[in-house]
Amino acid sequence: MMEKVGLGGSKPTTTLSGANEVPPITTKASGKSTITVADDRTVSGSVIIDDLSATAAHIHRGSKSENGPVIIPLTKTSDKVFSVPASAKLTDAQFADYKAGNLYINVHSVAYPAGEIRVQLKP
Repeated sequence: MMEKVGLGGSKPTTTLSGANEVPPITTKASGKSTITVADDRTVSGSVIIDDLSATAAHIHRGSKSENGPVIIPLTKTSDKVFSVPASAKLTDAQFADYKAGNLYINVHSVAYPAGEIRVQLKP
């Protein structure tokens, strides 16, 4: 589902799952992301998780088939919600990665410290 917002950006709702991890994992955990990137490179939104005791969540650099470094740590705002920090903004190189489909959201747990659920950010 896509809802248009200002600055030419979009407000997608996307689903995080273990099947999107590299390598894929089997888990009951899931999540929904409303994280968006505006044309001015600002990042906003949050991730809501289900069936998961998360230890951390981040936006990473990496294609669909690779794991990569953290570029924006998300802030845990409740037991089930991680939010983008208010001042988050991508660099020019990170924005180019975003446009190429090479950024992803990953939620980590004790059972899966490298990531339990994931989704690529789509421009």
